[in-house]
Amino acid sequence: MKIGLQIYHFNWPGSPHNIGAKLAEIARTAEAAGFSSLWVMDHFFQLGAAFGPVEAPLLEAYSTISYLAAMTKRIKLGVLVTNNICRHPGILVKIVSTLDVLSGGRAYLGIGPGGMVEREMKGLGIPRPPLKERIQRLEETLQIFHHMWRGEASPYTGKYYQLAEPINSPQPLTRPHPPIMIGMWKGGKKMMELTARYADACNLQFGSPLKEFPEWMTERYDEFETFSRNRLAILRRNCEKIRRPYEDIERTTLGTVKIARDAMNVDDITGLCRRFWKIGFQHVIFNMPNIHEIQPIEMVGREVVLAVADLT
Repeated sequence: MKIGLQIYHFNWPGSPHNIGAKLAEIARTAEAAGFSSLWVMDHFFQLGAAFGPVEAPLLEAYSTISYLAAMTKRIKLGVLVTNNICRHPGILVKIVSTLDVLSGGRAYLGIGPGGMVEREMKGLGIPRPPLKERIQRLEETLQIFHHMWRGEASPYTGKYYQLAEPINSPQPLTRPHPPIMIGMWKGGKKMMELTARYADACNLQFGSPLKEFPEWMTERYDEFETFSRNRLAILRRNCEKIRRPYEDIERTTLGTVKIARDAMNVDDITGLCRRFWKIGFQHVIFNMPNIHEIQPIEMVGREVVLAVADLT
């Protein structure tokens, strides 16, 4: 089993003056500790509640992950997940291709239709179509990624996006292309269909066992085993329908844990990983509220990463 780390807040002591230095320390520590992947979320306002106030420091995702690429050498990198309606697909292809080239072939493309973002979208004046349209736009974006990453410069004409000459040079170093990960909170049937047809990985969020986090996160944690088994079964059926091997798709999950005396210890987190592996997940990605303390990253690397490495 792989373990990943997501950096979801930057509001630690000394911020914003030490954000660059602290991010470099976090990234290098995670890489040295054996984490397989490093992520940032794609939000412009903080999420409130235990995540931090809406106006808390929050960096733009692709600028940040590019900086983290320069600070590391081996760890995989991605945005979990890109809000599809915030960047034109043709430009997003260039952004992710650039990240992959500059990182030496270490990029993921994490993407979703755009979910819990109404306040920030409205606040920044970005149009937010209804969910049905956002999912339709996501499908066109996925088609554009495959089109351009195949090296096709012929026009793409969709309902929402029209690209007259989609040249992409240089192409990514990763072959055939950086893994496409579709992330979702609810994960309806249509999202599982898109995952089977277009993606290389999926991400379902398990929320958090920590009571300091919002009720919607702890409720998800309580129901996660039933929820995820159902969604993965739907994904498997969709793969069978199009005759694609289910094992081609990396199953990942994201949620928040905390190593502290009043929260969780490494045995709790190891147990969580083993539980998720039995459900069918291969890659667990953690948010850690006290990530800036560095020691929790080292502890997970020293004890959890090694303990679950043999789960394949």
